Amino acid sequence: MAAPARRPTIKDVARAAQVSYQTVSRAINDKPEIDPDTKRRVLEVAEQLGYRPSRHARALVKPRPSTLGLAVPDLTNPFFPEVIAGVIDSAAAHGWQVNVVSGGPAAEAELLRSFAAEVDALVGYFNHLDRAPEGLDIPVVLLDAEVRVPRCGAVAVNVDAGVRAGVQHLLDRGHRRLGMIDCSTSCDRYQRRKSFQQALADHGIALPADAVVESEQSVPGAERATHRLLDSHPETTAVFAFNDLTAVGVVRAAHARGLRVPQDCAVLGFDGLMLGELITPPLTTLHIDKRRLGALAVGEVERLLAGEREPAPVELTPELVIRESA
Repeated sequence: MAAPARRPTIKDVARAAQVSYQTVSRAINDKPEIDPDTKRRVLEVAEQLGYRPSRHARALVKPRPSTLGLAVPDLTNPFFPEVIAGVIDSAAAHGWQVNVVSGGPAAEAELLRSFAAEVDALVGYFNHLDRAPEGLDIPVVLLDAEVRVPRCGAVAVNVDAGVRAGVQHLLDRGHRRLGMIDCSTSCDRYQRRKSFQQALADHGIALPADAVVESEQSVPGAERATHRLLDSHPETTAVFAFNDLTAVGVVRAAHARGLRVPQDCAVLGFDGLMLGELITPPLTTLHIDKRRLGALAVGEVERLLAGEREPAPVELTPELVIRESA
């Protein structure tokens, strides 16, 4: 499949018209401080290139409060509201407004074309980085990004360090027959699985391929996946769940089979959601400071808006929170 065409930017128009990008912005915004012939030439070039000005480009001439766009994949997942709260709180300190949209990988290309034209900067989870942000003329900060993209800020989660801490905890508790309930392929992420497999391999423990079972991101989906795992490997004494939401499903499936948690089957989650404190037994998990994740993303936006085009890597490391499930 051919890569999507790059969206023309204000700099492309300025280069083609042989003027500054401030002049392009004045022409686009119908400002009087521009020669009529220059304005006409700029508008003709913009039309030829198919350029559509973003709010950030229009704001180059007339200062205005910044609007930050935040894209998250699933508002029903309790992980993301905490990230949103962190972004909103931090943005408010700058006097910025925040517009939030939700959409999965299939909607990314359209989201980048339409939503990005309405905001001054964009923060989001993007699985298909080849679709972003080559044609954008606004700052972009990637959340939970496992790779670096030129001209973008990124706030990464050190998944490997977190998973290794969790695996070490399970090994310290004597577990050697482990399994995993992973995110389904629609998540387009495999770092947690890779880190889990590698951490076990480093301790001489081979994880059978069918000891990793994929699940949709729901408690019932995780219950079904756990039953498949334990049907194939009834000897399993500990299960690592892709996140806390699926961990709840693992606990429920274990109880449905008459297994005690953690005596018969320990359960380790990931993300550190509040719901993990409310189930029985309370969930041992790898906690991500989600509000801080959002705040760090806003800090990266501030740096990019200030003209710092080579942002330094920003990283959060999950913290092992030991409760009663493992």
